Amino acid sequence: MSLHSTTLPHALFQGLWLPLVTPFEAGDDAPVDHGALRALVQHYNGTGIAGYVACGSTAEAAALSEAEQDAVLATLLDAARGLPVVMGVSDCHLGQALARVQALNARPLAGILVPAPHYIRPSQAGLLQWFTAIADHSVHPVILYDIPYRTGAVLDLATLRALASHPRIVAIKDCGGDAAKTQALIADGRLQLLAGEDAQILATLAQGGAGAIAASAHAHTSHFVEMMQCMARGDLPAARALWQPLLSHIAACFAEPNPAPIKAWLAGQGRMRAGLRAPMQPASAALAQRLAQIQLPPLLSMDTERISA
Repeated sequence: MSLHSTTLPHALFQGLWLPLVTPFEAGDDAPVDHGALRALVQHYNGTGIAGYVACGSTAEAAALSEAEQDAVLATLLDAARGLPVVMGVSDCHLGQALARVQALNARPLAGILVPAPHYIRPSQAGLLQWFTAIADHSVHPVILYDIPYRTGAVLDLATLRALASHPRIVAIKDCGGDAAKTQALIADGRLQLLAGEDAQILATLAQGGAGAIAASAHAHTSHFVEMMQCMARGDLPAARALWQPLLSHIAACFAEPNPAPIKAWLAGQGRMRAGLRAPMQPASAALAQRLAQIQLPPLLSMDTERISA
């Protein structure tokens, strides 16, 4: 099936997108805590983020059944109050991936976030086939997820440029670790480039990147938003002043496997339990304390509700 003839508005994936964690109830292999999930969404709705990513790696999507993922998406869509939502789609079986994409075509999504097939390590021709087939079957815009340390597959610049010619492949979450490739994609301007490595957000924006998908922005959200707004206004000195205090927080968020640290921080704020699905383990007590002790200067230009985010 081909949907190439479908006319879609060019989605603008700019600003800060939050890859939302999945709260769980108490106990081993506990069910999703939809009450906590809804409360989280309601909290972040007022922080200035551009939108949400559901069921990405930060959401522990690999540990959720398809039914659980659908339920998480339903709760998020209902609570988001019109903020756009992108849905993660990850698989290593093309037929199953296409069936998933077709099922999601009925949902009111801003787009789908799609990595290379994990474990398979296909050739560049195979990667081109994979993403093209998914984009052909989707009615939603596609964000490529370039994250070779999770998938084992490297997307070459030539492959990305070829994929950019597809009318529904419009953006990339860049975790590729290749600065030259990042710069080339931004210079091309055919894919909106979103920083996927949180420590690279300022550098990406300074080069002309469109925004970020940042797990660490669950905390100090308004500081991230304000920093990115400063960059959009061309005020690099103000952005740097906001960015420097965030670096210690970002380093702590990835000192142990994501999303354990940020879940520990959220639990410390009383917003959810810190539990994860095995084999993921909770953050160490020392790291949880380190995160809790990081204090950022207040944002005097913003209202009290957003400062607290």
